[in-house]
Amino acid sequence: MIFSRGRGNGGRHKKGEDAGRGAHRSPAAQPSDDADELVERAAGGGSRPGPYDITEAPSGVERLDLGSLQIPAVNGVEIRVQANPDGSIGQIVLVHESSALQLGVFAAPRSSGIWDEVREEIRTQLTSDGAKADEVGGEYGTELRARIRTPDGPADVRFIGVDGPRWMVRAVYQGPAAADPSAAGPLADCLRELVVDRGREAMPVREALPLRLPREAAEQAHIQQQGQAQSQGRAQVQPGGQARAQVQLGDSPLAPQPSTTSSTDATAVNGSTPQSGKRGSSRTRRSR
Repeated sequence: MIFSRGRGNGGRHKKGEDAGRGAHRSPAAQPSDDADELVERAAGGGSRPGPYDITEAPSGVERLDLGSLQIPAVNGVEIRVQANPDGSIGQIVLVHESSALQLGVFAAPRSSGIWDEVREEIRTQLTSDGAKADEVGGEYGTELRARIRTPDGPADVRFIGVDGPRWMVRAVYQGPAAADPSAAGPLADCLRELVVDRGREAMPVREALPLRLPREAAEQAHIQQQGQAQSQGRAQVQPGGQARAQVQLGDSPLAPQPSTTSSTDATAVNGSTPQSGKRGSSRTRRSR
């Protein structure tokens, strides 16, 4: 399933409605024609780059509302999600050319951030798997870079963590953007304009915040999944009954998908794989 927003067409973007969240939504705007426009706006307008909390998100940016995350529309960037039949999302990957950016958002305590301890646990896991992991300074502070083994050979990955009010965004670059931050281009722009809608409910620390397809997209995915036996639609049924939806923002053709099934996907923020949404047994704190 592909949703596209081309140049010169604001399109229709139905926002998901939830009584407990989404009090502030970004109005529709044209996708950026210039990959540097988002960065220039943040630098020139006196506003720090995101990810932003929903309460401080700049207006004038079209974003795809996926529940706890709102993804900005940047030309050339394709959004690929793994969604369950009920519309809940297990994984979000942004793709531009040969690079990919996997996004996750997790509950954090009100009193302090969790990226430092999460980063150390990821480094320990990577090291135990035989990878060399280095901490280096980056746009968001200390990040983690490593080269891991995959079925296709060695691959570079770069982990970034951003602590916000009661949330943490984990971003994992793969492909050229992992080895060279300057190659991140539009993917970095997406991260800078990302918005987190944490919601008010208490959640266990490190619990994945809920992600969901917009209502119309979820209904389409369900219909396509039901008809999968008769037709090879755009949504492909994945093992476990998941439907894969491809969401393209902008007017570029579909880009090849870098591998997102390497061992990095098994490195958990919450004691389980990012897709599973299960809590680690040792984490009992709640974010209030």
